[in-house]
Amino acid sequence: MSSQHGVPLAAPGDREDLRPDCADCFGLCCVALPFARSADFAVTKTAGEPCSHLRADFRCGIHERLRDRGYAGCTVFDCFGAGQKVSQVTFGGTDWRRAPETARTMVEVFPVMRQLHELLWYVTEALGLAAARPVHGELRRARDRLDGLTRGSAESIAGLDVPALRGEVNPLLLRAGELARAHVPGPRKNHRGADLVGAKLSGAALRGASLRGALLVAADLSGADLRDADLIGADLRDADLGGADLTGALFLTQAQLDSARGDAATVLPAALSRPAHW
Repeated sequence: MSSQHGVPLAAPGDREDLRPDCADCFGLCCVALPFARSADFAVTKTAGEPCSHLRADFRCGIHERLRDRGYAGCTVFDCFGAGQKVSQVTFGGTDWRRAPETARTMVEVFPVMRQLHELLWYVTEALGLAAARPVHGELRRARDRLDGLTRGSAESIAGLDVPALRGEVNPLLLRAGELARAHVPGPRKNHRGADLVGAKLSGAALRGASLRGALLVAADLSGADLRDADLIGADLRDADLGGADLTGALFLTQAQLDSARGDAATVLPAALSRPAHW
């Protein structure tokens, strides 16, 4: 994983600086985010409260046993590189333990930065889509603006209107997805925002489909053809992706895969990794 120290803007399609680098982070996901005791978390923790398993070196003391210890929710979180950006750029490498007066602001900035980096992840992916060339100019401007915002002061970042930014960027991503899926032959199914919780879609022909924001919790997608499908924001928690083909799937994230179930036969996009628990 690359560090954020002086990293230039990513080239189209290159998202290494938008991947987590825990070695350069002050354990911010283990401090800033709240969680409630549930099937995903063994205990309840408030925002700003360090997890009891966070070590002095900001590493997780049970990282290799998170699922066994009841912290499955931690294994599906992706900060998109926001942790090291806040730690090393926004706060210049000064951690909240050495400077306790920064802790509150750091906790406020991290969730906002995470959302900015998620948008950068999607925009950078769209810039790597040759078919989306008609909107590349607007996407580059959006990328430059987002990148500039991530390099502002802690106060300016904490005060950003992220929903408004999403409202500006989402139409560009929608257009990029439509252009990328246009080459798929035949009719393309539209399940945008659909409630498909527990749906029986084994072997389904979903190539080029829009599954933007679809609820696919515990859906059976085993053996499904999901090539070139737009999966931005789709909820894949506990979905069965065994043997599914996700070649060219658009806007799919590692966190979505980590929250699903798959196997050795699941075909993944080149930019993503097979989850260790599959």
